[in-house]
Amino acid sequence: MRLHRLDITAFGPFGHSQSVDFDVLSAAGIFLLHGPTGAGKTSVLDAVCYALYGSVPGARQSSQGMNLRSDHAETRTRTEVRLELTVAGRRLEITRQPPWERPKLRGKGTTIDKSQTWLREYDGIAGRWRDRSRSHQEIGEEITQLLGMSREQFCQVVLLPQGDFARFLRADAEARGRLLGRLFDTQRFADVEKRLAENRRATEARVREGDAALLADAHRMQQEAGAAMELPDLTPGDPGLPETVLGAAAVARSTAREYLTAAHCRLAAAEASHADARSTLDDVRELARLQSRFAEAQQRAALLREREGVHREAQERMERARKAEAVAPALELREAAEKEHRRAADTEARARGLLDGAQADADADSLATAARRAAGELGALESARRAEQRLADLAEERSGLDRQERADEDVLREADTWLSGWDVLRAALQSRMDTAQEAATRAEQLAVQREPARKRLTAARTRDELAADLTQAQERARAARQCALDARAEWLELKEQRLNGIAAELAAHLADGEPCAVCGATEHPAPARKASGHVDREREDRALATCRRAEEQRAEAEQRLGAVRESLAAATAEAGDMPTARLAAEAQELEQEYAGARRRASALHAAHEELRRIEREREQRLADRQQAAVRAASRLTRREDLGREQGLLERELLQARGTAGSVAERAAQLERQAVLLTDAADAARAAEDAAQRLKDADARLADAAYRAGFDTPRAAAAALLHDAAHRDLQHRLDAWQTEDAAVRSLLAEADTATAAQQPPADTAAAEHAAAEAERRLREAASARDAAAHRRTELDRLSRRATEAVRRLAPLRDAYDRVARLAALTAGTSADNERKMRLESYVLAARLEQVAAAASLRLQRMSSGRYTLVHSDDRTGRGRSGLGLHVVDAWTGRERDTATLSGGETFFASLALALGLADVVTDEAGGVRLDTLFIDEGFGSLDDQTLDEVLDVLDSLRERDRAVGIVSHVADLRRRIPAQLEVRKGRAGSSVRLRTGADAWGG
Repeated sequence: MRLHRLDITAFGPFGHSQSVDFDVLSAAGIFLLHGPTGAGKTSVLDAVCYALYGSVPGARQSSQGMNLRSDHAETRTRTEVRLELTVAGRRLEITRQPPWERPKLRGKGTTIDKSQTWLREYDGIAGRWRDRSRSHQEIGEEITQLLGMSREQFCQVVLLPQGDFARFLRADAEARGRLLGRLFDTQRFADVEKRLAENRRATEARVREGDAALLADAHRMQQEAGAAMELPDLTPGDPGLPETVLGAAAVARSTAREYLTAAHCRLAAAEASHADARSTLDDVRELARLQSRFAEAQQRAALLREREGVHREAQERMERARKAEAVAPALELREAAEKEHRRAADTEARARGLLDGAQADADADSLATAARRAAGELGALESARRAEQRLADLAEERSGLDRQERADEDVLREADTWLSGWDVLRAALQSRMDTAQEAATRAEQLAVQREPARKRLTAARTRDELAADLTQAQERARAARQCALDARAEWLELKEQRLNGIAAELAAHLADGEPCAVCGATEHPAPARKASGHVDREREDRALATCRRAEEQRAEAEQRLGAVRESLAAATAEAGDMPTARLAAEAQELEQEYAGARRRASALHAAHEELRRIEREREQRLADRQQAAVRAASRLTRREDLGREQGLLERELLQARGTAGSVAERAAQLERQAVLLTDAADAARAAEDAAQRLKDADARLADAAYRAGFDTPRAAAAALLHDAAHRDLQHRLDAWQTEDAAVRSLLAEADTATAAQQPPADTAAAEHAAAEAERRLREAASARDAAAHRRTELDRLSRRATEAVRRLAPLRDAYDRVARLAALTAGTSADNERKMRLESYVLAARLEQVAAAASLRLQRMSSGRYTLVHSDDRTGRGRSGLGLHVVDAWTGRERDTATLSGGETFFASLALALGLADVVTDEAGGVRLDTLFIDEGFGSLDDQTLDEVLDVLDSLRERDRAVGIVSHVADLRRRIPAQLEVRKGRAGSSVRLRTGADAWGG
């Protein structure tokens, strides 16, 4: 991973936009990041971490992205970080904007914009950037996958925090394990320990649960068996529990079988005694029933004798009612005739009450004659009704003529007003059409100029991009040429060295008696010997291959440079020397003028349509004015005709109305009078008919009563019974006869009379004896059921206990295995001699690799004095595996890292950090880390040690790495020419890049 450029806006202490060109800084190999306290040196590193992972390192991380915003920034300037880098052979640009609380565009107050993230990739073939994603999650996953490190690993490997590694150097095993666990992601091993512990607890719980269920069954068997079963005091997990439970269950089952046999014998004896007692009780109950039946029959017979008089009276009442039933039809007929007569009289009185004067007392014939006379007069008014309706129609027609006259006057007035402004309106529309036509012509002219301007602007932008690419291509071509020259020089040097030592190479193949390939001699008294550093053919061939590859890379770089130059020349030829900003302004101005002309020209069609519309409206208004004049002349003639017809109709109606207000009112009077007279005549005739029918009904009723044997019709009516009374009387007569027959039948029964002659039955004594026998039977049956239940339950519990013991056996074996493994991985087993946990064991191997990698640099920094070694000695709580000691070559002894001085601690922790970076990089899949940062700590070193540390850091250039040192040490500014200075001020911080004697502001 190599950083190229970082752009910061309104981030941390930087109120304005700042840019850092890492390519310029990295060209020196080592560069210095310095500035006063609080200026924002660490904020530059925070910006790099935020661009990659969307959060800042360690304690500076916040759950609210708005806290990253600079307090010096303007209100409407949004916080933004843009980082350009190359990773895994891909050149990427990441832009991140945290959430932003900004002023509302309309109204007062603020609103919050969501965070934004962009990822772009540079396409070298097409020579432009391509958008890849705008999803936070997708970009985060892709960056983490490309780097192969989490944010915590990146902060420890790329942003080397010396304070953390000094603490790591002196930390105990537990703290050291936490840091290594985050860096090397050994959580899976901790998960294995946790999973084994959980399996042990779960298996143990299942074993105890099985033992508890088995012990519960044992206690239930003890409850069922009683004193026959003894159960010792046991708890779940006790050894020998299954065997003890199964032995006690066998004894209990044997005792239960003996109890069941005895209970069966007692039950058989109780059943026989109970059958005898039940038979005796049935006989006594039957005798008591017959004796009670005879006594009850005697009581019922006496009661019948007491009620004989009432029975005879009921018979006589029933006989009179039967005779009166013959008179019932006549009675009903007379009652109906009387009701009809009353209704007809009431109707006649109401009808006569609606008539006037003498008509109220007239007879039916006179009333009918008067009704016919009124109906005839009503028919004569039909012609007058039609005349009255015609008169109303004439009035409505005159009103319609008046409305039409007013409407025509409005049409004439509106038409005259509109036509008076016709000339002015037409002239305005013609002017609009002329203006739009001129704009259309101008738009056509501008359209011809647009495309050349666009092409020239595009060529200018391409020219600017190629100018930047040309510098890079020239640098790559220069580097490739230098590399090719170095490779060729090395090959020629190696070739010369080989030629100088070719005698020794030929002598290596000489053998006594065989001729020399050069002189042909068979004796070789003094063959040449290979000198130290001899160059053989294989080494020369490798150098030649390297030289050829360098030549190929040089040719490719020069070819690429030529292509960029040709493209730049073509773009410059088309775009000219005019600046891109000016071309863009001219193109924009042309586009704006073209858009304005198009907008004005678009009004031409609308003006044409508007002119045609008002011409049609003018013709329509002229036609409307002419038609209104024609209708006015026609209305005058029609008014005269309507006046003559109205006079004739009014004279005819005056004669037909008489004293009434209108013909309709007169017709309504005659119609009501005819209806009242007709109703009165009909009511009078109906009353006369009803009176005659009532008289006939009285005569028939008197004759029917006499024939039935009654003195008067009133007596016959009194003898009648209604349906309910008749049913009740008949029910009483039938009940008396039924009771009399039943009593006679009971007294005639032979077994009832015989039972009455015997002594009274003793039912209570027989029931007591039967109850005692039944009680003894229930007790015996209960004892038998209890014994059977006990045997069944003991058999069931014994089978379940046996099955549980057999089922738990494999589970107990599994628990023993899991418990041993869990104790071994947790470091608590006796077999784990060093009490080392599984995760600690893995981390110990990683720490051993880190110590070995760190020692290579620590020896150089300490002039060969110190070496870091991993120790697996036990520490706190008897655990071991993550110890770290330093070996002092001056004393030959191994001692604790806490005994190092401040400066020794710094370069030891720096070596440890660099070694950890190498190991974590390899662990992450070998991702190349070309840019590293080291944060503070150089002030504790003397000049010699500082030189040695810088030499070690400078050696990182062998791996093509760029190292950024964050420090306040003034001497470093003299030793390191490439510097990034962070300056602070009241308006916020800013950055300045220095390379040698040159300087430029950022």
